[in-house]
Amino acid sequence: MTIRTRFAPSPTGMLHIGGARTALFSWLYARHHGGEFLLRIEDTDRQRSTPEATEVILDGLRWLGLDWDGEPVFQSQRQAEHVMAAEQLIESGHAYRCYCTQDELEAMREAQRAAGRKPMYDGRCRHRSDQPQGKPYVVRFRSPDVGQTVVHDLVLGDVVFDNAELDDLILLRSDGTPTYNLAVVADDAAMGITHVVRGSDHLNNTPRQVQLYQALGLPVPKFAHIPLIHGPDGSKMSKRHGAVAITEYREAGYLPDALVNYLARLGWSHGDEEVFSRDELIELFDLRQVGKTAARFDQQKLDWLNALYLRQANPSSLVDEVLRFLHADIAGGPDLAEVIATLQERSRTLVELADGARFFYVRPEQYDAKAVKKHFREDTWPLLEAFVSAIEDMASFDRERVHEVIRGICEQAGVGMGKLAQPIRILVSGGPVSPPIDKTLELLGRDETLLRIRKGMERLRQGLLS
Repeated sequence: MTIRTRFAPSPTGMLHIGGARTALFSWLYARHHGGEFLLRIEDTDRQRSTPEATEVILDGLRWLGLDWDGEPVFQSQRQAEHVMAAEQLIESGHAYRCYCTQDELEAMREAQRAAGRKPMYDGRCRHRSDQPQGKPYVVRFRSPDVGQTVVHDLVLGDVVFDNAELDDLILLRSDGTPTYNLAVVADDAAMGITHVVRGSDHLNNTPRQVQLYQALGLPVPKFAHIPLIHGPDGSKMSKRHGAVAITEYREAGYLPDALVNYLARLGWSHGDEEVFSRDELIELFDLRQVGKTAARFDQQKLDWLNALYLRQANPSSLVDEVLRFLHADIAGGPDLAEVIATLQERSRTLVELADGARFFYVRPEQYDAKAVKKHFREDTWPLLEAFVSAIEDMASFDRERVHEVIRGICEQAGVGMGKLAQPIRILVSGGPVSPPIDKTLELLGRDETLLRIRKGMERLRQGLLS
């Protein structure tokens, strides 16, 4: 048997981090077993579903590297098949037409509440033989009155539902459109889905879907309901805990491999290991190792993982993404991959890396006031002038020679190297932080270094701080 899983998002908003994790688990399970991972766009909410939202979801999956097999299936294009399934259920006696009006349904619920019972449809149209012409109706599933429906869940174990608690759900609305449970069953069956991996918030729908599979004479897929993601305080993940849309993580400068690694460990474990390559995740992933309780989102762990992936990345592989955040023309500046290499150790995100790289391509127009106040004294100017004089005629301007010049000037003046290195750093970068000063100046080159130092000295001496 070829294992087939699917991801079935509704294009009514962004790809949520919980949905992305569900897609990841479904993708990993299929890839682990050499099966297929399919994509279905559940766009039956015509008012809220948009092509733009669909593209955002597809882009998010592509960015995460979760490739799907075949073309996406659009649920809205399968309405005829959904109606045929409902008609089959009517013919077999597993469904019926219900002509109850909204007023009748509300009166029924009020009577049930008054009697202390759970409000639910009482099946009054089950045995109705007349079919009033022109009167609107819905199609309801005839749920079993007695017994139990057991969901054999690969994560949660056996979950038992009393059939008496399940009323006759609507399959087709009065306008002929299918409801969620009918469409999902018909589509999963048509796509040959063998394993349904989804969030535990769908668990209450599952016994109804199991009954529909059985009534239609279809094989029941295996289910795996993944516990939800909670915030650090134990409540459902929301914007107050941090970003919830995958696009937000991309725009915040996270790497897709780091996010995939983090999401995989958010509810799944393999010993005490934290870092997994994509190939290792495919090799090791098993639904039996998914926890039964909600996972808690840990921003610090994600930042740690992302920083690790940044440090380990080939600098050249980061160039295109850093350019997205750099907002600078790099023509004429140092090789961006070389600049990235100097910043990887100290950066947690691509945004931080780009921020650290920007001064290499954009000359500072102002200088950090606190840094200037701390590092510029009367004895600073002679040191800077000596440095300018020393490098003006240097034939070769590399980090070793730069280091020796700074060291020699400071030794002669009887001061530590920081007394000269920090003022230089402020003048060339605008602030007190940069890669090692000798490497920084090597990347900038002698002419650019001289230009920035001279310009900065002139501005500071004239008191043009902003």
